[in-house]
Amino acid sequence: MATATLRHTVWILRGNPLTAVAAAGILLLVLIAILGPSIVPYDPIASSVSEALLPPSRLHLAGTDQLGRDTFSRLLVATRLDLVIAVAAVGISFVLGAIIGAFCGYAGGRLDRSVGRFVDVMMAFPLFVLAMAMVAALGNRVENIVIATAIINLPFYIRFARAEVNVRRNVGWVEAARASGESHASVVLRFLLPNVLPAMAVQMSLNLGWAILNAAGLSFIGLGVRPPTPEWGIMVAEGARFISTGKWWLVAFPGLALMLAVLCFNLLGDGLRDILDPRMRT
Repeated sequence: MATATLRHTVWILRGNPLTAVAAAGILLLVLIAILGPSIVPYDPIASSVSEALLPPSRLHLAGTDQLGRDTFSRLLVATRLDLVIAVAAVGISFVLGAIIGAFCGYAGGRLDRSVGRFVDVMMAFPLFVLAMAMVAALGNRVENIVIATAIINLPFYIRFARAEVNVRRNVGWVEAARASGESHASVVLRFLLPNVLPAMAVQMSLNLGWAILNAAGLSFIGLGVRPPTPEWGIMVAEGARFISTGKWWLVAFPGLALMLAVLCFNLLGDGLRDILDPRMRT
């Protein structure tokens, strides 16, 4: 089984090399997040007014900002914070959404309809505006950004798990599990949920990119991480004031980092969909 899956994955990657490139890009982001603070050439929060707004050069690969801080060092260090926020938020929403959706889809009836309507109401609101409201109410700390991002991602996983379990709850092997004496909770957690999780991994990959954008967007409007903490959204917001003066690097490099991170997660999601799609195995 493992050998067949590996062969299928290699076949998919050969036909879609962008997936391999995206996986390599995400691996690079993870390595930067782990090693970034220890390999940066300059202190990311140390200012030097005499070196303010220097263009990219050999000494400062991505230039310096208005306080003379090295932009390249801040980019590397910011990678850890943005990835931690995204992974923590999506991980929380993935686990809670899968469990809630699976039990609702299995139970059916009034509980399923009530949760379904609640999720529909949540998704009727602009989710970023909902995140703004929650962070503004709770305070713009990292843990509150994670909570807000997790909550607005929760409906995606509840709907997905609910729909998938609803389709499978009366199939033969589920009936056999119930007939053998398995409890309802055991049927959901041991038999139904494991069959849903691989397909949800595609949604998880796509939501990771969106969570990074959400955290950066909150920081851009002043509701995210507070300065002088290095964060891509803060860097774009601070650099936007100097675009008219030709200081393009202040926005270009953090914007490029955001774009590449989101692109890698989206491309990986497309590749995972092909790898997990049984129709691609024929």
